[in-house]
Amino acid sequence: MRRESVDNPTAYTRAVPSGRCAVSHRTLIVARMNPSDEQSVAEVFTESDGGELPHLVGVSRRELFAFHGLYFHLIEAEESIQAPLADVRDHPLFVDVNTKLAKYITAYDPATWRGPRDAMAKSFYTWRADSVR
Repeated sequence: MRRESVDNPTAYTRAVPSGRCAVSHRTLIVARMNPSDEQSVAEVFTESDGGELPHLVGVSRRELFAFHGLYFHLIEAEESIQAPLADVRDHPLFVDVNTKLAKYITAYDPATWRGPRDAMAKSFYTWRADSVR
């Protein structure tokens, strides 16, 4: 059964194979990317996702999208990634992936970007067919 969270509209309860329930959080990062760089960005994440960094942040799933020069990075995790992300900002693995991505990804609005949180989209509506009524 899924349940919308009043405190966090991107969190929901889901059944997991062990029979326990886990809260899943989704984070959507929005930035700019040249469409010709899609493969290079995917390769950066293929390398990074094969290592320890996703576990350090708590990422359980990642999906990348491109649309007319925009880059969308959907992250799923059991808990919010904001605190763990802040904790690893100086970690060599995080610095490495960000250095590599800097060749391809730019802030959506460079004038207002101060850190990863400034690229995180805000969810304003969620609906699921199996939501509790």
